Amino acid sequence: MTVAPTGPAFSVREIPFSHHGSWLSVSPVLAENSYADDLHLVSHRHGMHPVLRFTPSGDATVTARPALLSWQDRAGRVELTGAGPDTLRLRGRGAGLRITAAAATLTPFSGTYLYDDPVSAASVFTSYETGRRYRVTVLTGAAGSVGAQALGTAERGLVLPADQPWEIAIEEYATARAPYRSRLDFDGLVDAGRAEFAAFVEAVAPWRDAETPAAELAAYVLWSATVAPDGFVTRPAVLMSKHWMNKVWSWDHCFNALALAEGRPDLAWDQFHLPFDHQDPAGALPDSVTHAEVLHNFVKPPVHGWALRQLRRRSGRPVPRDELAEVYRRLARWSTFWLEHRRAPGRRLPHYQHGNDSGWDNATTFDDGRVVEAPDLAAFLVLQLGHLAELATELGRPGEATRWAAVADEVRGALLDELWTGERFTARDPWTGRTRSGSSLLDLMPVVLGAELPADVAAVLARRVEEHLTEHGLATEPLDSPHHLADGYWRGPIWAPATVLVEDGLRRAGHTGPADEISRRFRLLCERSGFAENFDAKTGAGLRDRAYTWTASGYLLLAGDDRRRRAARG
Repeated sequence: MTVAPTGPAFSVREIPFSHHGSWLSVSPVLAENSYADDLHLVSHRHGMHPVLRFTPSGDATVTARPALLSWQDRAGRVELTGAGPDTLRLRGRGAGLRITAAAATLTPFSGTYLYDDPVSAASVFTSYETGRRYRVTVLTGAAGSVGAQALGTAERGLVLPADQPWEIAIEEYATARAPYRSRLDFDGLVDAGRAEFAAFVEAVAPWRDAETPAAELAAYVLWSATVAPDGFVTRPAVLMSKHWMNKVWSWDHCFNALALAEGRPDLAWDQFHLPFDHQDPAGALPDSVTHAEVLHNFVKPPVHGWALRQLRRRSGRPVPRDELAEVYRRLARWSTFWLEHRRAPGRRLPHYQHGNDSGWDNATTFDDGRVVEAPDLAAFLVLQLGHLAELATELGRPGEATRWAAVADEVRGALLDELWTGERFTARDPWTGRTRSGSSLLDLMPVVLGAELPADVAAVLARRVEEHLTEHGLATEPLDSPHHLADGYWRGPIWAPATVLVEDGLRRAGHTGPADEISRRFRLLCERSGFAENFDAKTGAGLRDRAYTWTASGYLLLAGDDRRRRAARG
């Protein structure tokens, strides 16, 4: 089912306009919580940098669909489409456009400058922030110049007239490039973009119907946030957003991999592997990866064993033995990091050194100290060690399989013996041994163990999880908690990854009723409020970055699984 042949409409204030594979986007969002009146060409190399400002000649209304963005006023129309990973095409009919360097430069004594290139007969903006050139080639009509440029300013630009048709190409490149040529005209580019997106959405959401109205927009969020390999990004990568959260963090990528697994398995496996391409000598994954940097200041939780088991099941893609051996080696090194470098002497449980290591940065679990033996960490590691045992068996390494299984049993035993109170899991200081009880959903995350939990423990966790369930989904801090904050990041709002993990754990533990309800409420939340980084648990309003891929992936995972269960029941 397709909502419209041109794809879903969306607001560029919420979701940037971009093309699959491109490091460019068009948006009024210039930085975190910073919105401009006009749309800007934004580059995501070396961070997030607005490069060019697009100012229409009249009071125009902006509309956007996956392959076409337009400014429409009473006299005419300006249209913009993608023409490859580093090129845009624009045309005007009865409407003009002014193109200037971005009004706000984010670094002192830098900016974007304009010069004329006699070789390509084009105008070229250069940006210190991105280290790239932006060439404007006039294909039809003529462009006038505006402003003047003095050292240290960025005031000069181009004007495309409203009184005659015009068309231009804008390219991002490094140092030199042959004059612009294109095989397709503007309409052909739009048709190609529509066809590419239609194929993508059909692959990742073939189950969509009238009861999953946000599926195509969720697919667009993923499609448009995907960039081609460049810099430290070693593979095609789905960024968390093409707003300011334009990185790959080392647990976010797992949820995007799972959403892509069925329809785009190769892209899904690229998502899984990308942080492992930057594993350090101790086996730790980086905190994050982007075009120009790899950060090792924190790690992220070991959800990768859980994700790998699901990835193989969902993709149905046979994994060649040599590739499976490489996955096993990488996952084993990641697990050994936690066992050898994150267990205090004499302790059986691993610890986080900061809330950021957990991915739940400021959760109340960390209020009494940042170094914590946290129950979620132990549970994730148990799942990962168990899957390593399965992989070792599959690879014909029975001794290693026995060892991984024994360590999994040891960590599971310690989790239940040392952190379970009979009502909930606690966290513990690894140096003093002092335990702490809190009200964060984080402390209930061992529910991800599913059927590997004792039935009585799983039943208590299922009941306690429901205390976090609001009209809109799972609050990370209960509404009646004195620590709850409406926009408190991990101290109240609803998040996609916690939702997906809890829903899956409850279902595998046999608590399908609560799992169904959690899934239903989160799907309705996304259909009402879009794919924000997180959501106000009381009102359901979207918070922070409004085009977050793991939220879109969470919707696709839950919606697709729900449609398949319904189909199986007839």
